[in-house]
Amino acid sequence: MTLSALRIVTRESPLALWQAHHVRDRLAALHPALEVEVIGVSTEADRFQNRTLLSMGGKGAFIKELEEALLNGRADLAVHSMKDVTIDLPEGLALPIILGREEPGDAFVANGRASLAALPRGAVVGTSSLRRRCQIRYARPDLEVADIRGNVGTRLRKLDAGQYDALILAVAGLQRLGLEQRMTARLAPETLLPAIGQGALGIETRSGDADVLALLAPLDDADTHICVSAERAVSRRLNGGCLAPVAGYAVLEDGQLRITALVGRPDGSELIRESLSGSHGDAEALGDELGGRLLARGADRILADVMGHDPS
Repeated sequence: MTLSALRIVTRESPLALWQAHHVRDRLAALHPALEVEVIGVSTEADRFQNRTLLSMGGKGAFIKELEEALLNGRADLAVHSMKDVTIDLPEGLALPIILGREEPGDAFVANGRASLAALPRGAVVGTSSLRRRCQIRYARPDLEVADIRGNVGTRLRKLDAGQYDALILAVAGLQRLGLEQRMTARLAPETLLPAIGQGALGIETRSGDADVLALLAPLDDADTHICVSAERAVSRRLNGGCLAPVAGYAVLEDGQLRITALVGRPDGSELIRESLSGSHGDAEALGDELGGRLLARGADRILADVMGHDPS
């Protein structure tokens, strides 16, 4: 059976809506007769921006309502930033499609300061990410790193109002929103290793929904899928979760996969970084091995202290 319509569920933030409409447009180009509806929902993370993500159970607060819409049949697919997707999906759901990755790194955003190194001692950098916090504090222990919530536009307004001296934001998010001109500088992975899955979009569906998958299959990018699978395998081995101070980035060249990952203390006092290369056909095994190497070097202690659990 060929479906004549699909329903995409999405958060109602500007960036999430851009992502959903991007997938809708890609599907329309592939299947001109297909009707694609975008359904916006408000998630827990959107409704309670005065609460920390950790208090709401982590980044799963961004996608829980979207997954409920898939499970109850209200929607056929959900579009996610892969850096927000939990490692373990609810029973009955799958993540079969990962689109081609856009620029995966982070951007330094400031008014009047050219780089992270140019910030004066005591400057306030806004980010809600423990991954970014640990790396910034490791490189610049003299800076103050302060939590910030809200969508990209809200964060930029807080910067412009003088509440922060600088922000760290994903390059891909700024590009998707047409805000690339707000980037002061791109931060190389050597300076700030990206989040696992950063820059990639994933499509979540009901498991075994063959008719939906047949329509979506051409959107999958094999190279990106391999890289993100390796990165997510690191997180699975660490059992760190989306909010943990964990970073990971894989690159595929000439059939060889090179993956780098790190775990750090949010105060920057300790940072453990490892890299590993191997065949792209062993992506998940490489990620798992790299996670094991981080654990052997003490990542288990850091995660137990920071996240309050035993990653083993």
